[in-house]
Amino acid sequence: MKRFSMLLIACMLVVGALSGCGNSESDSASSNKLVIYSPNSEEIIKTIIPMFEKKTGITVELVTAGTGEIFKRLQSEKQNPYADVMFGGSMAGFREHADLYEPYVSPEDQYLIEGHRNTTGFATPYISDGSVLLVNKNLIGDIKIESYEDLLNPKLKGKIASADPASSSSAFAQLTNMLKAMGGDYENPKGWDYVSKLIQNLDGKIASGSGAVHKSVADGEYVVGLTYEDPSNTYVRNGAPVEVVYPKEGAVFLDAASAVIKDAPHMDNAKKFIDFILSQEAQDAFGTQLTNRPLRIDTKLGDYMTPYANINMIDEDTDYVSEHKSEIIEQYISLFTSIK
Repeated sequence: MKRFSMLLIACMLVVGALSGCGNSESDSASSNKLVIYSPNSEEIIKTIIPMFEKKTGITVELVTAGTGEIFKRLQSEKQNPYADVMFGGSMAGFREHADLYEPYVSPEDQYLIEGHRNTTGFATPYISDGSVLLVNKNLIGDIKIESYEDLLNPKLKGKIASADPASSSSAFAQLTNMLKAMGGDYENPKGWDYVSKLIQNLDGKIASGSGAVHKSVADGEYVVGLTYEDPSNTYVRNGAPVEVVYPKEGAVFLDAASAVIKDAPHMDNAKKFIDFILSQEAQDAFGTQLTNRPLRIDTKLGDYMTPYANINMIDEDTDYVSEHKSEIIEQYISLFTSIK
């Protein structure tokens, strides 16, 4: 009986040791993981995520969905978070859901250009997209297009592609950009007077969505389109007969952000990811392999990207625009309806 008892104890110790080893391996695997929720394009995901995995040895579990859907999921998981990082989405969206994120400012943040750094304490800007004019070089002829003012040329009547600011985020960004560039602020009559004249030159033609704007210019249906930089640079990179014009009066660049989820299960790995997307390596990839504008001061740009020094960049009052968005849209609709 004594021998049996000692044998039983020995077996239990062995089982316990094996169990402990198993838990250690499981813990190790868990610590080598990162869960990312992202609304980003497939091109960004396929470029940046593998780079991070190769650099750190951390395995990423990726869940892609629309920005609104991700916010809802994070809210429902708030008491027991599954994700570690939200990668992508507008800065305005992050500000509206500040309670979902962990305070963190990356040491790499200091290398971002002025005006595009982490000022919230939790949301990290990593790329920016600006309002631009996309011009078809085969159709423009001798018409000069260097500014918003040039779009009022009678020769362009009915030849300008634009989407509806009430349903297109890029068209709304163009509207607030125009108001700031042409009027100095969002309530100045000078800005709205310009918008009124532009609507008249659109000649009642409104594209079905933001994608239709840049596509119709590249396809030769319109001379110029009010669009945004990312897809425009894609056409340039791919050799389409188009040119990207940054309005002389000023172009607003709005940041996409990333943030660590509050109480993230893999907190250290989440912070490593934020550091990585601001690193020289990742920012150079945004600037040379993708068509997104990086924010690091010393980043490299492809020859299809215009240097910051050649762009008159103006700042948007994001707080004002966020608070008065519905009013701005209502005023635009009223103006468009009365002119049409």
